[in-house]
Amino acid sequence: MHSLAVALSRAGKQVSGSDDEIFDPARSRLREAGILPEREGWFPEKIDAGLDAVILGMHARADNPELARARELGLTIYSYPEYLHIAYAQARRIVIGGSHGKTTITSMILHLFKEAGLDTDYMVGAQLKGLDNPVKISGAKLAVIEGDEYLTSTLDRRPKFHLYKPHIAIISGIAWDHINVFPTFENYVEQFRLFTGTIEPGGHLIANAEDEEVVRIAQDIRSDIQLHLYHTPDYYVENGETFLQTENGPLQLQIFGQHNLLNAMAAVKVAELSGIPREKALHYLAGFSGAEKRLEKLCAQNGRSVYKDFAHAPSKVRSTLSAFLEKTGRALPCFELHTFSSLNKEFLPQYRDSLSAAPEACLFYSPHALELKRMPPLSKEDIQAAFAHPALHVFTDAQELKDFILSKKPEYQHLLMMSSGNWDGLDLPALAEDFCKA
Repeated sequence: MHSLAVALSRAGKQVSGSDDEIFDPARSRLREAGILPEREGWFPEKIDAGLDAVILGMHARADNPELARARELGLTIYSYPEYLHIAYAQARRIVIGGSHGKTTITSMILHLFKEAGLDTDYMVGAQLKGLDNPVKISGAKLAVIEGDEYLTSTLDRRPKFHLYKPHIAIISGIAWDHINVFPTFENYVEQFRLFTGTIEPGGHLIANAEDEEVVRIAQDIRSDIQLHLYHTPDYYVENGETFLQTENGPLQLQIFGQHNLLNAMAAVKVAELSGIPREKALHYLAGFSGAEKRLEKLCAQNGRSVYKDFAHAPSKVRSTLSAFLEKTGRALPCFELHTFSSLNKEFLPQYRDSLSAAPEACLFYSPHALELKRMPPLSKEDIQAAFAHPALHVFTDAQELKDFILSKKPEYQHLLMMSSGNWDGLDLPALAEDFCKA
């Protein structure tokens, strides 16, 4: 939402906004754009008939006083995806859906398009190196959209990616998530089936051939949609570096891990459908260093390294840890429970064995996060039973977590921090610097 506000402000629109809590990087970016609210909180008196429209974020509650005032005045109210579809109505829309890999694939596509000189509008869920804002609205003929399956808004219970109507759609994989809105796996899968039904006539579906649920959906698409299946390419790892096997010989990549190589093949297929020859797309891929918070390197020195990743769903935690261990051989993983699903006692068993590839692991959760989400408390015993890891260390205090990690320096040279939250304010760069010291 804050990135959309920045994009609209840059386009010359008068933009204001509100939230009950504003964290970095949103706070810093809004301040830089000159649109940071003077105070946090809700101020219905600021909602008046002079507003052209209200754009509603998915976390605004039904009883939000500003929303109530907007409805009382009969103002035009858009959800985030409704507004984006209008903004990109004249563009060839490429929408990336899936339980995992969306941000990485979206970022890869944008990198390939930029290298090829293709003018592109976009909405991506993370900061990408070389792009100063994750949202761009300029009237370009191409639009690349990360298609989140979470709900649109409190007024519209459809998944966001149902509203974009892609010309090219991707499904990267399906693994149950968002238990608070999709109570069964079958209900969750159905959202992706419905997504394929929103593809524009004569459009394309790019589907992960290694995911059984995705293949089932792909086999049942409309006859006018062209199907493109993709697989993990041939590659090898040598001295911690990843090499892709191509017709022109080995190509060294900056990304690593089987799931990232699989993601890359989806991006390359989009590039081909957009007029970029495959060999050029692969050449451009070699320069892709990753999206912010997606296996992002915080430090690497003295034979030690620290990486962070946005992983939060069970499938993401497994694939991210697998990729990191493939590169490092041995590491200490730390995972923060932060999302509604991950903090739900009924969903926790989905994480069983997700950290078991490592000899021991750390898990952190903030009681304050549970309070903000109005969720019942969790016990350390609940978590340890759900993860079924014999050496899982559970923390609720960020300083205690940091002290424990640093005490493990003699045993581990590589550290992986996985979270969609902020570790209750833990300074990750400072932790990384301490961990990488000789």
